[in-house]
Amino acid sequence: MDLKPKYAAVLFDCDGVLVDSERLTNTVLWEMLNEMGWQISREECVARFVGKMLRDEADVIEEHSGVRIDAEWLSRFRSRRNDALEASLEAIPGVAEAVRALAAAYPGRLACASSADRPKINLQLHKIGLFDVFDGRIFSGMEVPRSKPAPDVYLAAADALGVDPAATAVIEDSPTGVAAGVAADAHVLGFCPDSPVHQRPEALQNVGAHEIFTSMDQLPGLLLQASSEPSRALG
Repeated sequence: MDLKPKYAAVLFDCDGVLVDSERLTNTVLWEMLNEMGWQISREECVARFVGKMLRDEADVIEEHSGVRIDAEWLSRFRSRRNDALEASLEAIPGVAEAVRALAAAYPGRLACASSADRPKINLQLHKIGLFDVFDGRIFSGMEVPRSKPAPDVYLAAADALGVDPAATAVIEDSPTGVAAGVAADAHVLGFCPDSPVHQRPEALQNVGAHEIFTSMDQLPGLLLQASSEPSRALG
């Protein structure tokens, strides 16, 4: 059976979707917040900060630690974070096979749209061997006016690919990211594996995720269809 794409393009988040980075990044953040005097638990640190940009959380960090994070602090955080990623980062299980299968069906129409800074995105994609798939179609939330949950990074990706955002599929794993995809009018698939740093399905459904999946093995089947069926990508 011939399969064809269901959407005009597929826009992937990075952290927690392509790479298993949230545990590493959040551990560095948890350590630094505790060093600053905020005795936050690992669980609360995950709940508060996964999927968010730290520069947007300066007020809450100052409220609990008495320290106003600045560019120097963020630079130290990124340096420690990158060391951890270089040492231990792994791909989400099954993602390389899923992404490469989709790249064949969506030539030039896969993009990575992340809240992270571009050096981090590039580091991670190189580390897991998928940089070539997204090269030239990588978008950072730090390079658009508003970060997630605003839709700016997804709108920028769709615009660069020359497609209607409403005809795209967005792959996300956090409520913040799902909200961004929904605000872009995309069809949002929420990734919810059984993991301590991933959300429960209801957390993503509550902010508008259209579909939920738990394994990357499922993803090609959700984004491809038999050639006899109508396609949003053609509409």
